[in-house]
Amino acid sequence: MIYKTKSWSKIKVLGKEIDDFNLAKMFKKNPNRGKDLSLSVADLTFDFSKSRITVKVLKEFHKLAIEIGLQNKVNSMFGGENINSSQNRQVGHIWLRSKNLRPKTINGIEENQDQFLSFADNVRSGTVKGTTGKEITDVVNIGIGGSDLGPAMVYKALQNNHDNKINCYFLSNIDEFENINTFRGLNPETTLIVVTSKSFTTAETMKNALFAKNWLKKSSSPLSVRDHFVAVSTNLQACEEFGISKDRVFLFWDWVGGRYSLFSSVGISIALGYGSKVFLELQNGASKIDQSLKDIDFFNFAPFIHAVINIWNLNILKMNSLAVIPYSSSLQIFPAFLQQLWMESNGKSVDLKGKEISLNTCPVIFGEPGTNSQHSFFQFFHQSPEIVPVDFILIKSQKIEDAEFQNTLFANGLAQAAVLAFGKSKSDLKKEGASKDLISHKFMPGNRPSNILILPRLNADSLGQLIAFYETSVILQGFLMNINSFDQWGVELGKSTAESFLNSIQGEVKLDFDSSTNNLISEFKKN
Repeated sequence: MIYKTKSWSKIKVLGKEIDDFNLAKMFKKNPNRGKDLSLSVADLTFDFSKSRITVKVLKEFHKLAIEIGLQNKVNSMFGGENINSSQNRQVGHIWLRSKNLRPKTINGIEENQDQFLSFADNVRSGTVKGTTGKEITDVVNIGIGGSDLGPAMVYKALQNNHDNKINCYFLSNIDEFENINTFRGLNPETTLIVVTSKSFTTAETMKNALFAKNWLKKSSSPLSVRDHFVAVSTNLQACEEFGISKDRVFLFWDWVGGRYSLFSSVGISIALGYGSKVFLELQNGASKIDQSLKDIDFFNFAPFIHAVINIWNLNILKMNSLAVIPYSSSLQIFPAFLQQLWMESNGKSVDLKGKEISLNTCPVIFGEPGTNSQHSFFQFFHQSPEIVPVDFILIKSQKIEDAEFQNTLFANGLAQAAVLAFGKSKSDLKKEGASKDLISHKFMPGNRPSNILILPRLNADSLGQLIAFYETSVILQGFLMNINSFDQWGVELGKSTAESFLNSIQGEVKLDFDSSTNNLISEFKKN
Protein backbone atom coordinates (compact mmCIF):
# COMPACT_ATOMS: atom_id res chain seq x y z
CA MET A 1 0.00 0.00 0.00
CA ILE A 2 1.73 3.20 -1.09
CA TYR A 3 -0.35 5.27 1.32
CA LYS A 4 1.29 3.40 4.18
CA THR A 5 4.83 4.23 3.04
CA LYS A 6 7.13 6.98 4.36
CA SER A 7 7.51 8.39 0.86
CA TRP A 8 3.75 8.77 0.36
CA SER A 9 3.47 10.56 3.71
CA LYS A 10 6.11 13.03 2.54
CA ILE A 11 4.36 13.43 -0.82
CA LYS A 12 1.12 14.33 0.99
CA VAL A 13 2.98 16.94 3.06
CA LEU A 14 4.44 18.41 -0.13
CA GLY A 15 0.92 18.51 -1.51
CA LYS A 16 -0.13 20.83 1.32
CA GLU A 17 2.90 23.03 0.75
CA ILE A 18 2.08 23.38 -2.93
CA ASP A 19 -1.29 25.08 -2.45
CA ASP A 20 0.14 28.41 -3.61
CA PHE A 21 1.92 26.83 -6.58
CA ASN A 22 1.75 29.09 -9.63
CA LEU A 23 3.05 28.06 -13.05
CA ALA A 24 3.72 31.63 -14.17
CA LYS A 25 5.83 32.28 -11.05
CA MET A 26 7.66 28.94 -11.45
CA PHE A 27 8.68 29.78 -15.01
CA LYS A 28 9.78 33.24 -13.91
CA LYS A 29 11.77 31.79 -11.03
CA ASN A 30 13.44 29.24 -13.31
CA PRO A 31 13.72 30.45 -16.93
CA ASN A 32 15.04 26.99 -17.87
CA ARG A 33 12.05 25.10 -16.43
CA GLY A 34 10.88 24.16 -19.93
CA LYS A 35 14.19 22.45 -20.63
CA ASP A 36 14.77 21.10 -17.13
CA LEU A 37 11.39 19.38 -16.98
CA SER A 38 11.55 17.69 -20.35
CA LEU A 39 12.69 14.15 -21.16
CA SER A 40 13.13 11.97 -24.22
CA VAL A 41 12.35 8.29 -24.54
CA ALA A 42 13.12 6.58 -27.84
CA ASP A 43 12.06 9.20 -30.41
CA LEU A 44 9.40 10.87 -28.25
CA THR A 45 9.79 14.12 -26.33
CA PHE A 46 7.84 14.52 -23.10
CA ASP A 47 7.55 18.08 -21.73
CA PHE A 48 5.97 18.11 -18.27
CA SER A 49 7.09 21.61 -17.30
CA LYS A 50 3.50 22.88 -17.39
CA SER A 51 2.34 20.30 -14.84
CA ARG A 52 1.78 21.59 -11.33
CA ILE A 53 4.65 19.61 -9.90
CA THR A 54 8.16 20.23 -8.63
CA VAL A 55 11.45 18.38 -8.83
CA LYS A 56 11.21 17.91 -5.05
CA VAL A 57 7.91 16.02 -5.49
CA LEU A 58 9.33 13.90 -8.30
CA LYS A 59 12.28 12.94 -6.12
CA GLU A 60 9.88 11.67 -3.46
CA PHE A 61 8.05 9.59 -6.06
CA HIS A 62 11.44 8.21 -7.11
CA LYS A 63 12.05 7.21 -3.49
CA LEU A 64 8.58 5.68 -3.40
CA ALA A 65 9.39 3.54 -6.45
CA ILE A 66 12.47 2.22 -4.69
CA GLU A 67 10.64 1.75 -1.38
CA ILE A 68 7.92 -0.47 -2.91
CA GLY A 69 10.34 -2.36 -5.22
CA LEU A 70 8.83 -1.11 -8.47
CA GLN A 71 11.61 -2.54 -10.62
CA ASN A 72 10.98 -5.98 -9.09
CA LYS A 73 7.30 -5.70 -10.03
CA VAL A 74 8.27 -4.89 -13.63
CA ASN A 75 10.72 -7.79 -13.66
CA SER A 76 8.05 -10.17 -12.35
CA MET A 77 5.95 -9.29 -15.41
CA PHE A 78 8.85 -10.04 -17.75
CA GLY A 79 9.64 -13.23 -15.86
CA GLY A 80 6.22 -14.72 -16.43
CA GLU A 81 4.84 -14.63 -12.89
CA ASN A 82 1.03 -14.67 -12.66
CA ILE A 83 0.74 -10.97 -11.88
CA ASN A 84 -2.88 -10.99 -13.10
CA SER A 85 -3.64 -12.62 -9.78
CA SER A 86 -7.45 -12.56 -9.88
CA GLN A 87 -7.41 -14.61 -13.10
CA ASN A 88 -4.20 -16.50 -12.26
CA ARG A 89 -2.58 -15.43 -15.55
CA GLN A 90 0.72 -14.15 -16.81
CA VAL A 91 0.90 -10.77 -18.56
CA GLY A 92 2.94 -11.03 -21.72
CA HIS A 93 1.92 -8.51 -24.37
CA ILE A 94 5.47 -7.12 -24.25
CA TRP A 95 6.81 -10.58 -25.20
CA LEU A 96 5.10 -10.24 -28.58
CA ARG A 97 7.40 -7.41 -29.61
CA SER A 98 10.50 -7.76 -27.42
CA LYS A 99 12.02 -11.23 -27.65
CA ASN A 100 14.83 -10.47 -25.19
CA LEU A 101 12.28 -9.70 -22.45
CA ARG A 102 10.60 -13.10 -22.76
CA PRO A 103 11.08 -16.00 -20.32
CA LYS A 104 12.60 -19.10 -21.93
CA THR A 105 9.41 -21.06 -21.24
CA ILE A 106 7.41 -18.97 -23.75
CA ASN A 107 7.51 -20.44 -27.24
CA GLY A 108 5.61 -20.25 -30.50
CA ILE A 109 5.32 -16.47 -30.83
CA GLU A 110 7.35 -16.19 -34.04
CA GLU A 111 5.57 -19.15 -35.63
CA ASN A 112 2.16 -17.65 -34.82
CA GLN A 113 3.19 -14.25 -36.13
CA ASP A 114 4.66 -15.68 -39.32
CA GLN A 115 1.41 -17.53 -39.90
CA PHE A 116 -0.95 -14.54 -39.78
CA LEU A 117 1.49 -12.11 -41.42
CA SER A 118 2.14 -14.50 -44.31
CA PHE A 119 -1.59 -14.96 -44.77
CA ALA A 120 -2.09 -11.19 -44.82
CA ASP A 121 0.65 -10.69 -47.40
CA ASN A 122 -0.77 -13.49 -49.54
CA VAL A 123 -4.17 -11.81 -49.50
CA ARG A 124 -2.59 -8.49 -50.44
CA SER A 125 -0.60 -10.03 -53.30
CA GLY A 126 -3.66 -11.80 -54.71
CA THR A 127 -2.31 -15.29 -53.98
CA VAL A 128 -5.27 -15.87 -51.64
CA LYS A 129 -8.52 -15.12 -53.46
CA GLY A 130 -12.25 -15.41 -52.87
CA THR A 131 -14.44 -18.32 -54.03
CA THR A 132 -14.95 -16.92 -57.55
CA GLY A 133 -11.24 -16.26 -58.10
CA LYS A 134 -11.41 -12.52 -57.57
CA GLU A 135 -8.82 -10.76 -55.43
CA ILE A 136 -9.78 -9.43 -52.01
CA THR A 137 -10.24 -5.66 -51.98
CA ASP A 138 -12.04 -5.10 -48.66
CA VAL A 139 -11.75 -6.46 -45.13
CA VAL A 140 -14.40 -6.21 -42.40
CA ASN A 141 -12.98 -6.67 -38.90
CA ILE A 142 -15.66 -7.86 -36.46
CA GLY A 143 -14.77 -7.62 -32.79
CA ILE A 144 -15.41 -5.49 -29.74
CA GLY A 145 -13.27 -3.77 -27.10
CA GLY A 146 -9.60 -4.51 -27.64
CA SER A 147 -10.43 -6.65 -30.68
CA ASP A 148 -11.79 -3.53 -32.34
CA LEU A 149 -10.37 -0.33 -30.81
CA GLY A 150 -6.66 -1.17 -31.17
CA PRO A 151 -6.70 -2.26 -34.83
CA ALA A 152 -9.22 0.46 -35.77
CA MET A 153 -7.13 3.17 -34.11
CA VAL A 154 -3.93 2.07 -35.86
CA TYR A 155 -5.63 1.69 -39.24
CA LYS A 156 -7.05 5.23 -39.00
CA ALA A 157 -3.78 6.69 -37.70
CA LEU A 158 -1.72 5.42 -40.65
CA GLN A 159 -4.14 6.21 -43.46
CA ASN A 160 -1.89 8.93 -44.87
CA ASN A 161 0.44 6.07 -45.86
CA HIS A 162 -2.24 3.74 -47.20
CA ASP A 163 -1.51 2.12 -50.58
CA ASN A 164 -5.20 1.57 -51.49
CA LYS A 165 -4.76 -2.17 -52.03
CA ILE A 166 -7.16 -3.26 -49.30
CA ASN A 167 -9.64 -1.10 -47.42
CA CYS A 168 -10.54 -2.11 -43.88
CA TYR A 169 -13.79 -1.52 -42.00
CA PHE A 170 -14.42 -2.10 -38.31
CA LEU A 171 -17.69 -3.40 -36.91
CA SER A 172 -18.26 -3.69 -33.17
CA ASN A 173 -21.64 -2.55 -31.87
CA ILE A 174 -24.77 -4.74 -31.97
CA ASP A 175 -26.49 -2.28 -34.23
CA GLU A 176 -28.36 -3.38 -37.34
CA PHE A 177 -27.88 -0.02 -39.01
CA GLU A 178 -24.11 -0.14 -38.44
CA ASN A 179 -24.05 -3.62 -40.00
CA ILE A 180 -26.10 -2.51 -42.99
CA ASN A 181 -24.02 0.62 -43.54
CA THR A 182 -20.73 -1.27 -43.21
CA PHE A 183 -21.61 -3.89 -45.83
CA ARG A 184 -23.50 -1.52 -48.14
CA GLY A 185 -21.46 -1.07 -51.32
CA LEU A 186 -19.09 -3.97 -50.60
CA ASN A 187 -18.84 -6.83 -53.06
CA PRO A 188 -19.16 -10.22 -51.30
CA GLU A 189 -16.88 -11.80 -53.91
CA THR A 190 -14.00 -9.49 -52.95
CA THR A 191 -14.63 -9.14 -49.20
CA LEU A 192 -12.81 -10.95 -46.40
CA ILE A 193 -14.34 -11.00 -42.91
CA VAL A 194 -12.16 -11.25 -39.80
CA VAL A 195 -13.98 -12.41 -36.65
CA THR A 196 -12.02 -11.78 -33.47
CA SER A 197 -13.21 -13.42 -30.26
CA LYS A 198 -11.00 -15.38 -27.89
CA SER A 199 -13.87 -17.67 -26.86
CA PHE A 200 -15.81 -17.32 -30.14
CA THR A 201 -18.88 -16.81 -27.99
CA THR A 202 -18.80 -13.02 -27.38
CA ALA A 203 -22.44 -12.00 -27.85
CA GLU A 204 -21.88 -8.78 -29.79
CA THR A 205 -19.21 -10.26 -32.04
CA MET A 206 -21.08 -13.47 -32.86
CA LYS A 207 -24.33 -11.62 -33.64
CA ASN A 208 -22.45 -9.43 -36.12
CA ALA A 209 -20.55 -12.45 -37.51
CA LEU A 210 -23.86 -14.20 -38.23
CA PHE A 211 -25.11 -11.07 -40.02
CA ALA A 212 -21.97 -11.14 -42.18
CA LYS A 213 -22.40 -14.86 -42.85
CA ASN A 214 -26.00 -14.33 -44.00
CA TRP A 215 -24.91 -11.38 -46.14
CA LEU A 216 -22.39 -13.66 -47.83
CA LYS A 217 -25.00 -16.39 -48.44
CA LYS A 218 -27.36 -13.87 -50.08
CA SER A 219 -24.76 -13.15 -52.76
CA SER A 220 -25.74 -13.85 -56.36
CA SER A 221 -22.61 -16.02 -56.59
CA PRO A 222 -22.28 -19.19 -54.46
CA LEU A 223 -19.59 -18.15 -51.95
CA SER A 224 -17.86 -20.30 -49.37
CA VAL A 225 -17.48 -19.22 -45.74
CA ARG A 226 -14.11 -20.97 -45.83
CA ASP A 227 -12.90 -18.61 -48.56
CA HIS A 228 -14.24 -15.38 -47.08
CA PHE A 229 -13.88 -15.74 -43.31
CA VAL A 230 -10.92 -15.94 -40.96
CA ALA A 231 -10.97 -16.03 -37.17
CA VAL A 232 -8.73 -14.87 -34.37
CA SER A 233 -9.66 -17.16 -31.50
CA THR A 234 -8.61 -19.94 -29.14
CA ASN A 235 -11.78 -21.98 -29.74
CA LEU A 236 -10.95 -24.06 -32.82
CA GLN A 237 -14.05 -26.25 -32.52
CA ALA A 238 -16.47 -23.31 -32.46
CA CYS A 239 -14.71 -21.73 -35.43
CA GLU A 240 -14.97 -24.94 -37.46
CA GLU A 241 -18.64 -25.33 -36.54
CA PHE A 242 -19.17 -21.80 -37.86
CA GLY A 243 -17.55 -22.89 -41.14
CA ILE A 244 -14.07 -21.39 -40.79
CA SER A 245 -11.33 -23.81 -41.76
CA LYS A 246 -8.65 -24.68 -39.21
CA ASP A 247 -5.84 -23.16 -41.27
CA ARG A 248 -7.64 -19.81 -41.17
CA VAL A 249 -7.93 -19.64 -37.41
CA PHE A 250 -5.12 -17.60 -35.87
CA LEU A 251 -4.46 -18.23 -32.21
CA PHE A 252 -3.44 -15.96 -29.39
CA TRP A 253 -2.79 -16.54 -25.71
CA ASP A 254 -4.64 -15.96 -22.46
CA TRP A 255 -1.65 -13.90 -21.27
CA VAL A 256 -2.58 -11.26 -23.85
CA GLY A 257 -5.38 -9.06 -22.49
CA GLY A 258 -7.79 -7.60 -25.03
CA ARG A 259 -6.77 -3.97 -24.52
CA TYR A 260 -3.09 -4.96 -24.90
CA SER A 261 -3.64 -7.31 -27.85
CA LEU A 262 -3.14 -5.36 -31.07
CA PHE A 263 0.44 -6.68 -31.45
CA SER A 264 -0.87 -10.26 -31.51
CA SER A 265 -2.88 -11.94 -34.27
CA VAL A 266 -5.68 -9.55 -33.21
CA GLY A 267 -3.77 -7.04 -35.35
CA ILE A 268 -4.21 -9.10 -38.54
CA SER A 269 -6.46 -6.41 -40.04
CA ILE A 270 -3.56 -3.94 -39.69
CA ALA A 271 -1.36 -6.34 -41.67
CA LEU A 272 -4.13 -6.87 -44.24
CA GLY A 273 -4.55 -3.13 -44.68
CA TYR A 274 -0.88 -2.15 -44.71
CA GLY A 275 1.24 -5.28 -45.06
CA SER A 276 3.52 -7.20 -42.72
CA LYS A 277 6.34 -4.64 -43.06
CA VAL A 278 4.24 -1.88 -41.51
CA PHE A 279 3.00 -4.23 -38.75
CA LEU A 280 6.61 -5.11 -37.86
CA GLU A 281 7.55 -1.41 -37.85
CA LEU A 282 4.72 -0.80 -35.38
CA GLN A 283 6.06 -3.59 -33.16
CA ASN A 284 9.60 -2.27 -33.45
CA GLY A 285 8.49 1.18 -32.28
CA ALA A 286 6.76 -0.28 -29.23
CA SER A 287 9.83 -2.39 -28.47
CA LYS A 288 11.96 0.77 -28.23
CA ILE A 289 9.93 1.75 -25.16
CA ASP A 290 9.98 -1.80 -23.78
CA GLN A 291 13.77 -1.94 -23.81
CA SER A 292 14.03 1.00 -21.44
CA LEU A 293 12.07 -0.98 -18.83
CA LYS A 294 14.92 -3.42 -18.13
CA ASP A 295 16.87 -1.27 -15.70
CA ILE A 296 14.86 1.88 -15.15
CA ASP A 297 16.35 5.13 -14.01
CA PHE A 298 12.93 6.16 -12.74
CA PHE A 299 13.81 9.79 -12.17
CA ASN A 300 14.74 10.19 -15.84
CA PHE A 301 12.16 7.81 -17.36
CA ALA A 302 9.40 9.72 -19.13
CA PRO A 303 6.60 7.10 -18.77
CA PHE A 304 7.28 6.91 -15.01
CA ILE A 305 7.11 10.70 -14.69
CA HIS A 306 3.86 10.65 -16.66
CA ALA A 307 2.53 7.93 -14.34
CA VAL A 308 3.33 9.75 -11.10
CA ILE A 309 2.02 13.09 -12.39
CA ASN A 310 -1.33 11.39 -12.93
CA ILE A 311 -1.31 9.83 -9.45
CA TRP A 312 -0.36 13.27 -8.07
CA ASN A 313 -3.15 15.02 -9.99
CA LEU A 314 -5.73 12.46 -8.90
CA ASN A 315 -4.88 12.09 -5.24
CA ILE A 316 -3.11 15.27 -4.16
CA LEU A 317 -4.52 17.96 -6.45
CA LYS A 318 -7.92 16.16 -6.61
CA MET A 319 -8.25 16.55 -10.38
CA ASN A 320 -10.32 13.60 -11.52
CA SER A 321 -10.33 13.96 -15.32
CA LEU A 322 -7.74 13.95 -18.08
CA ALA A 323 -8.23 15.26 -21.61
CA VAL A 324 -6.06 13.74 -24.33
CA ILE A 325 -5.88 16.05 -27.34
CA PRO A 326 -3.98 14.82 -30.41
CA TYR A 327 -3.25 17.56 -32.94
CA SER A 328 -3.84 15.24 -35.87
CA SER A 329 -7.13 14.01 -37.30
CA SER A 330 -5.36 10.72 -38.01
CA LEU A 331 -5.27 10.11 -34.24
CA GLN A 332 -9.00 10.71 -33.90
CA ILE A 333 -9.65 7.29 -32.33
CA PHE A 334 -6.63 7.44 -30.02
CA PRO A 335 -8.51 8.99 -27.04
CA ALA A 336 -11.14 6.21 -27.30
CA PHE A 337 -8.38 3.60 -27.47
CA LEU A 338 -6.82 5.20 -24.40
CA GLN A 339 -10.15 5.18 -22.56
CA GLN A 340 -10.23 1.40 -22.76
CA LEU A 341 -6.52 0.92 -22.07
CA TRP A 342 -6.51 3.14 -19.01
CA MET A 343 -10.01 3.04 -17.53
CA GLU A 344 -10.48 -0.70 -17.97
CA SER A 345 -7.02 -1.34 -16.55
CA ASN A 346 -7.01 0.97 -13.55
CA GLY A 347 -10.67 1.67 -12.82
CA LYS A 348 -10.43 -0.45 -9.66
CA SER A 349 -11.31 0.02 -5.99
CA VAL A 350 -9.49 -2.90 -4.36
CA ASP A 351 -5.84 -3.90 -4.15
CA LEU A 352 -4.25 -7.16 -5.24
CA LYS A 353 -5.50 -8.88 -2.10
CA GLY A 354 -9.06 -7.66 -2.60
CA LYS A 355 -8.91 -5.02 0.13
CA GLU A 356 -10.49 -1.62 -0.46
CA ILE A 357 -7.97 1.10 -1.19
CA SER A 358 -8.14 4.77 -0.21
CA LEU A 359 -6.80 6.12 -3.49
CA ASN A 360 -8.35 7.50 -6.64
CA THR A 361 -6.95 5.09 -9.20
CA CYS A 362 -7.95 6.41 -12.62
CA PRO A 363 -8.99 9.68 -14.23
CA VAL A 364 -11.98 10.01 -16.53
CA ILE A 365 -10.34 10.02 -19.97
CA PHE A 366 -11.82 11.92 -22.89
CA GLY A 367 -10.63 13.84 -25.90
CA GLU A 368 -10.98 14.91 -29.51
CA PRO A 369 -8.47 16.13 -32.06
CA GLY A 370 -7.26 19.73 -31.95
CA THR A 371 -8.10 22.19 -33.36
CA ASN A 372 -11.74 20.98 -33.41
CA SER A 373 -11.82 20.54 -29.63
CA GLN A 374 -10.63 24.13 -29.13
CA HIS A 375 -13.98 25.27 -30.48
CA SER A 376 -16.03 23.04 -28.19
CA PHE A 377 -14.92 22.08 -24.67
CA PHE A 378 -11.73 24.16 -24.37
CA GLN A 379 -13.84 27.06 -23.09
CA PHE A 380 -14.50 24.83 -20.06
CA PHE A 381 -10.76 24.15 -19.67
CA HIS A 382 -9.82 27.81 -19.63
CA GLN A 383 -12.48 29.38 -17.41
CA SER A 384 -14.46 26.72 -15.55
CA PRO A 385 -13.92 26.47 -11.78
CA GLU A 386 -13.14 22.76 -12.29
CA ILE A 387 -9.60 22.14 -13.54
CA VAL A 388 -8.96 19.41 -16.11
CA PRO A 389 -5.35 18.41 -16.85
CA VAL A 390 -4.53 17.92 -20.53
CA ASP A 391 -2.14 15.71 -22.47
CA PHE A 392 -1.32 17.41 -25.77
CA ILE A 393 0.01 15.10 -28.50
CA LEU A 394 1.86 17.03 -31.19
CA ILE A 395 3.64 15.92 -34.35
CA LYS A 396 6.68 17.70 -35.77
CA SER A 397 6.28 16.78 -39.41
CA GLN A 398 3.71 15.12 -41.61
CA LYS A 399 3.73 13.78 -45.17
CA ILE A 400 2.16 16.91 -46.62
CA GLU A 401 2.41 19.39 -49.47
CA ASP A 402 1.48 22.59 -47.61
CA ALA A 403 3.65 23.06 -44.51
CA GLU A 404 1.35 25.76 -43.18
CA PHE A 405 -1.20 23.11 -42.15
CA GLN A 406 1.26 21.32 -39.86
CA ASN A 407 2.79 24.58 -38.63
CA THR A 408 -0.68 25.80 -37.65
CA LEU A 409 -1.52 22.56 -35.80
CA PHE A 410 1.74 22.69 -33.86
CA ALA A 411 1.33 26.38 -33.03
CA ASN A 412 -2.24 25.85 -31.82
CA GLY A 413 -1.23 23.00 -29.53
CA LEU A 414 1.58 25.05 -27.95
CA ALA A 415 -0.71 28.09 -27.65
CA GLN A 416 -3.42 26.18 -25.79
CA ALA A 417 -0.88 24.75 -23.34
CA ALA A 418 0.55 28.23 -22.75
CA VAL A 419 -2.85 29.86 -22.19
CA LEU A 420 -3.85 27.08 -19.79
CA ALA A 421 -0.62 27.57 -17.84
CA PHE A 422 -0.29 31.35 -17.80
CA GLY A 423 -3.81 32.64 -18.49
CA LYS A 424 -4.55 36.34 -18.85
CA SER A 425 -4.50 38.58 -15.79
CA LYS A 426 -6.92 41.42 -15.12
CA SER A 427 -4.02 43.87 -14.94
CA ASP A 428 -2.84 42.80 -18.41
CA LEU A 429 -6.35 43.21 -19.75
CA LYS A 430 -6.51 46.73 -18.30
CA LYS A 431 -3.16 47.61 -19.91
CA GLU A 432 -4.48 46.35 -23.23
CA GLY A 433 -7.46 48.66 -22.92
CA ALA A 434 -10.13 46.02 -22.41
CA SER A 435 -13.57 47.41 -21.55
CA LYS A 436 -14.16 47.50 -17.78
CA ASP A 437 -17.40 45.56 -18.27
CA LEU A 438 -15.55 42.75 -20.08
CA ILE A 439 -12.47 42.33 -17.92
CA SER A 440 -14.01 39.69 -15.66
CA HIS A 441 -15.37 37.86 -18.73
CA LYS A 442 -11.98 37.84 -20.47
CA PHE A 443 -9.96 36.97 -17.38
CA MET A 444 -8.15 33.61 -17.68
CA PRO A 445 -6.89 32.31 -14.32
CA GLY A 446 -4.19 30.07 -15.81
CA ASN A 447 -2.23 27.71 -13.57
CA ARG A 448 -3.95 24.81 -15.32
CA PRO A 449 -1.68 21.81 -15.85
CA SER A 450 -0.82 20.05 -19.08
CA ASN A 451 1.81 17.76 -20.56
CA ILE A 452 3.10 17.87 -24.12
CA LEU A 453 4.13 14.67 -25.89
CA ILE A 454 5.83 15.20 -29.25
CA LEU A 455 6.24 12.62 -32.03
CA PRO A 456 8.86 13.32 -34.72
CA ARG A 457 6.35 12.18 -37.37
CA LEU A 458 3.28 9.97 -37.55
CA ASN A 459 4.32 6.61 -38.95
CA ALA A 460 4.14 3.01 -37.77
CA ASP A 461 7.33 3.22 -35.70
CA SER A 462 6.43 6.38 -33.79
CA LEU A 463 2.81 5.21 -33.36
CA GLY A 464 4.13 2.01 -31.77
CA GLN A 465 6.18 4.16 -29.39
CA LEU A 466 3.14 6.28 -28.50
CA ILE A 467 1.05 3.19 -27.73
CA ALA A 468 3.79 1.63 -25.59
CA PHE A 469 4.40 4.94 -23.78
CA TYR A 470 0.83 5.03 -22.50
CA GLU A 471 0.73 1.26 -21.85
CA THR A 472 3.84 1.63 -19.71
CA SER A 473 2.47 4.62 -17.81
CA VAL A 474 -0.80 2.82 -17.07
CA ILE A 475 0.95 -0.36 -15.90
CA LEU A 476 3.42 1.56 -13.72
CA GLN A 477 0.51 3.38 -12.11
CA GLY A 478 -1.11 0.02 -11.37
CA PHE A 479 2.11 -1.31 -9.83
CA LEU A 480 2.55 1.84 -7.74
CA MET A 481 -1.02 1.67 -6.42
CA ASN A 482 -0.89 -2.11 -5.89
CA ILE A 483 -3.92 -2.81 -8.09
CA ASN A 484 -4.48 -5.34 -10.87
CA SER A 485 -4.30 -3.52 -14.21
CA PHE A 486 -5.06 -6.72 -16.14
CA ASP A 487 -8.53 -7.93 -15.13
CA GLN A 488 -11.95 -6.43 -15.92
CA TRP A 489 -14.62 -7.99 -13.75
CA GLY A 490 -16.90 -4.98 -14.16
CA VAL A 491 -17.10 -5.72 -17.87
CA GLU A 492 -17.84 -9.40 -17.27
CA LEU A 493 -20.77 -8.72 -14.93
CA GLY A 494 -22.39 -6.38 -17.42
CA LYS A 495 -22.25 -9.04 -20.15
CA SER A 496 -23.79 -11.80 -18.03
CA THR A 497 -26.54 -9.48 -16.77
CA ALA A 498 -27.42 -8.46 -20.32
CA GLU A 499 -27.87 -12.14 -21.24
CA SER A 500 -30.48 -12.68 -18.54
CA PHE A 501 -32.33 -9.52 -19.58
CA LEU A 502 -32.27 -10.61 -23.24
CA ASN A 503 -33.79 -13.99 -22.32
CA SER A 504 -36.69 -12.16 -20.68
CA ILE A 505 -37.13 -9.82 -23.66
CA GLN A 506 -37.12 -12.61 -26.26
CA GLY A 507 -39.00 -15.30 -24.35
CA GLU A 508 -41.77 -15.82 -21.89
CA VAL A 509 -39.39 -15.92 -18.93
CA LYS A 510 -40.90 -14.46 -15.77
CA LEU A 511 -39.71 -10.93 -15.03
CA ASP A 512 -37.86 -11.19 -11.76
CA PHE A 513 -35.62 -8.12 -11.72
CA ASP A 514 -35.92 -4.74 -10.01
CA SER A 515 -39.20 -2.87 -10.56
CA SER A 516 -37.60 -0.37 -12.96
CA THR A 517 -36.14 -3.08 -15.20
CA ASN A 518 -39.33 -5.16 -15.09
CA ASN A 519 -41.42 -2.16 -16.09
CA LEU A 520 -39.10 -1.12 -18.94
CA ILE A 521 -38.92 -4.66 -20.35
CA SER A 522 -42.72 -4.86 -20.27
CA GLU A 523 -43.01 -1.55 -22.10
CA PHE A 524 -40.42 -2.66 -24.66
CA LYS A 525 -42.22 -5.95 -25.34
CA LYS A 526 -45.46 -4.09 -26.14
CA ASN A 527 -43.79 -2.94 -29.35
